[in-house]
Amino acid sequence: MHFVTGGAFNGKTEWVKNFYHHPGESDFDVVSACALTDPAAGLDLSQSENLMIVGMEQWVRKELTKNHADQVRSLFNERLESWSQWEKEEASRMLVIIGTDITKGIVPVDKNDRLWRDVTGWVFQDIAKRADRVDVIWYGLNQRLK
Repeated sequence: MHFVTGGAFNGKTEWVKNFYHHPGESDFDVVSACALTDPAAGLDLSQSENLMIVGMEQWVRKELTKNHADQVRSLFNERLESWSQWEKEEASRMLVIIGTDITKGIVPVDKNDRLWRDVTGWVFQDIAKRADRVDVIWYGLNQRLK
């Protein structure tokens, strides 16, 4: 599992595509994190070989409208476990999770925005702990953290 984070519109998805581009190999299936957790989406991950899950921070925001912060984190860790198991089922599979870093800068005045920021930070920590590799992308350039 590879976790990639960085600022909005800093080239995270493009960096991943370039980093993993190997002639003759399949491209990534890019899927919104919100769609992966929506049973109505009907996604069949068994057909994917290289999966890029984008928008983790938006998944957190969506789940916070329905659940308490602790429940969101617990639910996320269940999802993370299932995604990790999917990757491990086949040696050729690659899972990349991308999330926009919203934890820096001015602390939001609005209570709900602060909670979103906090829970997103906790979720990103959970991803980083389980990931084999972690990169931060700023202005299209990576810095490897793990």
